[in-house]
Amino acid sequence: MSQLLHSEPTPARPGPGPLPDALLRALDVSIGRKMQGLLAGDYRSALLGDGTELAQVRPYFPGDDDVRRIDWNVTARTGVPHVRVHLAERVLVTWLVLDTSASMQFGTADRRKADVAEGVAIAVGHVATRRGNRLGLVTFGDDRPRTFPPRQGRVGLLGLLSTLRDQPGLENAGATSLGEALHRTAALGRQRSAVVVVSDFRGPLDWRRPLLELSSRHDVIAVEIRDPREQELPNAGVLWLVDPETGRQLRADTGNERLRARFAAAAAAERAELTRVLAAAGARHVVLTTAGDWLRSFAVFLRRGGRR
Repeated sequence: MSQLLHSEPTPARPGPGPLPDALLRALDVSIGRKMQGLLAGDYRSALLGDGTELAQVRPYFPGDDDVRRIDWNVTARTGVPHVRVHLAERVLVTWLVLDTSASMQFGTADRRKADVAEGVAIAVGHVATRRGNRLGLVTFGDDRPRTFPPRQGRVGLLGLLSTLRDQPGLENAGATSLGEALHRTAALGRQRSAVVVVSDFRGPLDWRRPLLELSSRHDVIAVEIRDPREQELPNAGVLWLVDPETGRQLRADTGNERLRARFAAAAAAERAELTRVLAAAGARHVVLTTAGDWLRSFAVFLRRGGRR
């Protein structure tokens, strides 16, 4: 199905194009079914917690209680297994912070980065709106930043994604930044929430302090989306490279082996620094690419509770 979910490449846009609305809805059905299969079983993660306020500590009942809830300190003191029982949150709120900048239109593998971002948004919608929980949306990266308050269910999510799929022009590049979007999210997210940031993290680094402040009150997941050509240059002769965020052009002789090696080393170092900054800010980090099965990688990350 993945081969059908994009348009044919053109010289002006060598990678796959945006998904038609009909295929976007087909993708919603496909992702929903796969998420049910990949997350089947006793699934627990910070994205869907059972509550944070302790209600009581009581004796453990074999067969009825989860052994992961055992309070080992009380068990050691009393000699009888005890479990911790938390008050369930009335409504769990998830904020989706979505990058709609020009660089997200790039893609040279199976799909564009924007396509992966849309897929992640759909997957988060399936997970975060179960049992009456709510999902809010904040966008950044173009000249039309948008904020949609948390709502129950996924009603309207596909429509929102469709309206966000206009191709941004270079003249609008960098109109809003991730830092500004995180400030908006912090101002609106008054109760403790899950915040899922979906971006290639290739804009200005004005987001480090806002992310640190946000993660001190919320559970933050950073979903980084990469394309293979951003990490390694192909041996394709002389190319003009264009930065979609700024429009800056650079002539590069990709036939030069030393140039390709320096580019790969610099790209790896830059991404390693990003990983360090995200970890220092308290965000849990997962990398998805435009090649291969990104959905399985994302689901495995969620099943493991988003551990670093």
